[in-house]
Amino acid sequence: MSAGGRVEIRVALPRGELRAGLAERLTAAGFDVPGYGGGSRSYRFDVEGRPRVRVRVFSEADIPIQVALGHYDLGIAGRAHIDELLARYPNDSVVPLRPLDVGESTLVLAGAPGAELERLADEAVFRVATELPNLASRFLARARIPDYRLVEVWANAEAWPPEDADAAVVTSARARGEGLVELATLHRGSAWLVANREALTRSDLSEALGPLAALPAGDGAPAGPVEPSPLALRPGLRRPRASADARGTLRIAVPDGHAQRHTVAALEAAGIAFDGYEEERAVRRPGSAIDGVAVKVMRPQDMPRAVALGLFDLALTGRDWLAVYAAMFPASPVVELCDLRRSAYRLGAVVPEDLPAGSIGEAVDHWRRDDPSRVIRIASEYASLADQYARDRHLGRYRVIPISGASEGFVPEDAEILLEGTETGATLRANGLRMIDVVMESTNCAIGHRQPPPGRRGRLRSELVRRLADAASGGG
Repeated sequence: MSAGGRVEIRVALPRGELRAGLAERLTAAGFDVPGYGGGSRSYRFDVEGRPRVRVRVFSEADIPIQVALGHYDLGIAGRAHIDELLARYPNDSVVPLRPLDVGESTLVLAGAPGAELERLADEAVFRVATELPNLASRFLARARIPDYRLVEVWANAEAWPPEDADAAVVTSARARGEGLVELATLHRGSAWLVANREALTRSDLSEALGPLAALPAGDGAPAGPVEPSPLALRPGLRRPRASADARGTLRIAVPDGHAQRHTVAALEAAGIAFDGYEEERAVRRPGSAIDGVAVKVMRPQDMPRAVALGLFDLALTGRDWLAVYAAMFPASPVVELCDLRRSAYRLGAVVPEDLPAGSIGEAVDHWRRDDPSRVIRIASEYASLADQYARDRHLGRYRVIPISGASEGFVPEDAEILLEGTETGATLRANGLRMIDVVMESTNCAIGHRQPPPGRRGRLRSELVRRLADAASGGG
């Protein structure tokens, strides 16, 4: 409820690439959200002159889900994320209203130069890296590709072909940027205005829907999944891929993003350098002066899975991401080989700053003081760890809400607890939050398969891990 007992209209807006262009259009349409377009650390905003309207900023992938659940009445998100939800739940409560003239993109199936979809699908199990598994699966089934494996990744699917996947589902722009070729088109669309079905029919949304419906429209081109023509494949010709043990090269994965500078420093301390992998720059496949070593840059979140699949012998990632994978797959053969003791931050339970509780137990008692059976909602990018945390802390009835980012805005309206990592705590403080319970102190680490690779690859891995461990302990 808003001031004076008036029911709020809740609007979900995206962060990221859409934000700046969308903010300009919102202001021009009379839906001015002060601070939204400036990249503020805050995720909650009021709308100028519209007292009933409250805006929350989400990662784009979370907006259709939040609107479908009825947590938000209206939202703006890319059509691909809307259709990713509808591909699995076609009768869900999110209603696409109209296209906007921002965020136009085409999703493609992309592979290495010279690749052909029919040949790849004929030769062996067709491996596809994707952040959008529902759209990918829909396309592959309709194209009648008989034998495929989806590799669900956190981000940067374009990094996987050709060594670690045959193709990736990415935008055509990302495919070009990575030097990949387009094998097929999966989806077309721009940003769309969406609504919750029940709110649209039962509530007066005019204070927000009026100006949002006046935003500049898209060009009217057909949007949504593209129907593929079934491939004419020759069954029986597919062959198994060579096992990882047959590989002669030791493959190492190193991270991009926030973890990159810490990893570069750890490598330098161990006397290891990869050409093209520096603090401020990273090519996809850095060069190595070590004979028999190949290096690839990828997201640290995806490294435990890649190691488990036998794609890499050694990976430098975060201990938190190894813990997430271990929580999902307790029998996984992926283990920590050494702690690099850098990129330190805390991972724990985050609650509102003004919550009258000093421990998670006191917090649960506070939430359930009037309703002993209340469900405790935990939002996190680390969904498997959140589930494990709830069981370890004996929270009773709980629900885990998997999210994609912009997490600090979920508490307290959409979750009681946020399981989140923080290095300095600045973003938590900017959103009126604090960490009430520390789950783990995370640093970066080297990981690998429990069983060392055979022959020279195994000896190389042991030597590199020894050098990294010595440097981390001050002995390098």
